[in-house]
Amino acid sequence: MRKLAVFLAVIALLASTVGPASASSQGHGYLALGDSVAFGTNPLLDPHNAANFIGYPEIVAQTLNVEHVNAACPGEATGGFISLTGLDNVCRPYRFVRDFPLHATYAGTQLAFAEQYLRDNPRTRLVTINLGANDLFRLAAGLDPNMPPPSTCFTPNPVLYQATCAVQNLNTIFDGLRSTGYDGLIVALTYYSLDYRNTSGAELLNSAMLTSAAGRPGVLVASGFDAWKAPAQAVGGDTCTAGLRIALPSGGCDIHPSPKGRDLLAKAIVDTIAASCEGSVQGCLNRRQH
Repeated sequence: MRKLAVFLAVIALLASTVGPASASSQGHGYLALGDSVAFGTNPLLDPHNAANFIGYPEIVAQTLNVEHVNAACPGEATGGFISLTGLDNVCRPYRFVRDFPLHATYAGTQLAFAEQYLRDNPRTRLVTINLGANDLFRLAAGLDPNMPPPSTCFTPNPVLYQATCAVQNLNTIFDGLRSTGYDGLIVALTYYSLDYRNTSGAELLNSAMLTSAAGRPGVLVASGFDAWKAPAQAVGGDTCTAGLRIALPSGGCDIHPSPKGRDLLAKAIVDTIAASCEGSVQGCLNRRQH
């Protein structure tokens, strides 16, 4: 984790168990996908109880009054999302070695779970996803030379990886979600920057998601980057000082959102949906997207 924090600082970026639920009282279902930001990771809490962690999907679900399933996995990378032998950060060890449960129980990949969930729950009307930071974390940490190379697209160059492999993987994910017959709304959330005095790293990180989501019917992009920008800039750019990241007892902040930061990410998603529907969020969730 220390290596990851250093990498983030250098490039100035972020880088209780439930089963599949059907429709809510509003006639909608909501599936949340992603990594530790969606999961609600907090290093100060006991990781052996998933109910301790509240991510932005829980706030989105409360705001929209919809039932939801949060399938996010801390450390999930775009490659590992697709394949159990794809590029991964700590999602697989988190699940299979450390016995840290997720909010949703599944043995395969997050993509396989998502596809099956959407087939089993045809009234689902919203999917959110944030993904990509852990690909760059893994590049920064280096691959284990004693392990076989990832089965998914790989190059050690971060810029090239974002332009090729990350985009390719995200395209596979979006296509996989739609291959189930799901015709509801998909909202992709971009990452925040740790320090808004230098955002080049966050912009690189978000480039793959922006490229892959562009022009896809029924896919909106909610800017987590913009959600934190004004509060951070009000205190000179540091998101720790702004209270947007989890404060550590030893001083400084973890890379993950505090409740304040989390709630701003959730608001960005809800506001993005509302803006696309001219304020009628429920009407938009009911609408076929393509």
